[in-house]
Amino acid sequence: MLVKGKLVVKLPSERVDSLVAESEGEPFDSGTGKHMREWFTLSSTSTQRWHALAKEAMKFVEGRD
Repeated sequence: MLVKGKLVVKLPSERVDSLVAESEGEPFDSGTGKHMREWFTLSSTSTQRWHALAKEAMKFVEGRD
């Protein structure tokens, strides 16, 4: 999904932690001040990066991770 112009995807929590550690983005906060487990906000505006993470997220939610 897009939130305030940024891509937000559902991924395994370990993957979210890894992406955050790599400075790719941050855990998603829906506005409550609390991070949502397994949700990640990508900071890059690269559509190529968006595409790769969207595909990864689709596999995860389909149960094929």
